[in-house]
Amino acid sequence: MDFKDYYKTLGLAHTASEDEVRKAYRKLARKYHPDVSKEADAEVKMRDINEANDVLRDKEKRAAYDALAARVARGGSADAGGGFQPPPNWDEGFEFRRGPGGGPADQADFSEFFSSMFGASERRGAERRQHRARGEDHHAAIEISLEDALNGAEREITLRAMDTDAQGQPTFVNRTLSVKIPAGVHPGQFIRLTGHGMPGHGGEPAGDLYLEVRIAPHKLYRVEERDLYMTLPITPTEAALGAQVQVPTPGGGVVEVTVPRNARNGLKLRLKERGLPGKPPGNLYLLIDIVLPSADSDAVRQAYEQLATAASSFDPRRHLGTSGA
Repeated sequence: MDFKDYYKTLGLAHTASEDEVRKAYRKLARKYHPDVSKEADAEVKMRDINEANDVLRDKEKRAAYDALAARVARGGSADAGGGFQPPPNWDEGFEFRRGPGGGPADQADFSEFFSSMFGASERRGAERRQHRARGEDHHAAIEISLEDALNGAEREITLRAMDTDAQGQPTFVNRTLSVKIPAGVHPGQFIRLTGHGMPGHGGEPAGDLYLEVRIAPHKLYRVEERDLYMTLPITPTEAALGAQVQVPTPGGGVVEVTVPRNARNGLKLRLKERGLPGKPPGNLYLLIDIVLPSADSDAVRQAYEQLATAASSFDPRRHLGTSGA
């Protein structure tokens, strides 16, 4: 996927005003609209023009796009093949409407680039563009710690959005909100802040702000929905003979876990309802990882030699069909 330069599409400088964006769009639409244009690729060009216009005329989308473009210019967003890859959490700290804005672009099949950035699946109906209308909902991302997800918390967050200054130029505006994080919230869940979206028109209520929850990486646990996963290192003797081992739990305590005899790498042990709280609570899964001692002492080397003699008939590669070769 290639990064799209929306300013280049409309023939504009990055400092273009809202009025310049509007004029450029109208000029190009008159030239390439499929109903009037004789250009062979008019339909494709019109789609690109609609897409660029949708982003650049929307203050919030434009702010997020400009920040991403600056990051791309520094060379920080290429995939292994040299193409564009959206950086993780690229939209964190910004809020904007999801999906195309009003106007001709509403019916456009936008590109993969646009869809990956702004979610092109949503469509706003004509009623949203009437004089009396509820305010637009906004979306933003919030990253919290696993401890906050486990116990709940109240946090202050600062979001950046775009506004227009006295000279009509776009400018950043910061606003700080207090957010109550409920215990048991999981990745991908939305926290709704009623009335913190765009203002309504004609006396209608403001929209809402939806915060998409993202949980920061933890040194011990990996989160999937309400379940938690932890790698449990054990020794070869614990794996072969079985053992009782102590394991830290997300709540801060320690439990004793039975490792069964002849345990194998990747074996999954379940600690019921030790994950994120909820209805029902999640589970904690322990993934067995057998760690071999290094043969860096005479005693360990002798132990390995004795094991090799005792288990001389054991062939872990028998299924490869190379035994006796």
